[in-house]
Amino acid sequence: MPYQLGQAPTVNREENQMVDDTKSAVSVAKKYSCEVLLEKTSYEVANDKSFPTDAKLITYVYNGQTYMDLTRSAKDVRLFDLYYDTYGPGAVQKIEFGYGSVNPKTWGYEPPETKKRR
Repeated sequence: MPYQLGQAPTVNREENQMVDDTKSAVSVAKKYSCEVLLEKTSYEVANDKSFPTDAKLITYVYNGQTYMDLTRSAKDVRLFDLYYDTYGPGAVQKIEFGYGSVNPKTWGYEPPETKKRR
């Protein structure tokens, strides 16, 4: 249905930009081709060698509190875009390398179950 001049529907742009308290980076990470391994974690928990070497520690500020996530993606710019779009401008404080030592190709791989021979 075409609209007459001056009768076009209005779009509330502020509603799309505001972040819900229930919304998190985990829920929209797939859209940005990212994977959040640990959300709102501490430095001691993220300092684990069992994570892949391409995992990154992201420190961000949300509602005046500082949080840390352990995430992975092919490009750092995708991680930045994820947190910028989710939590708003000025949220991302730093992105640094994680402490994992597992090859990313083999991380999360479980070998097939072998059948018992008779």
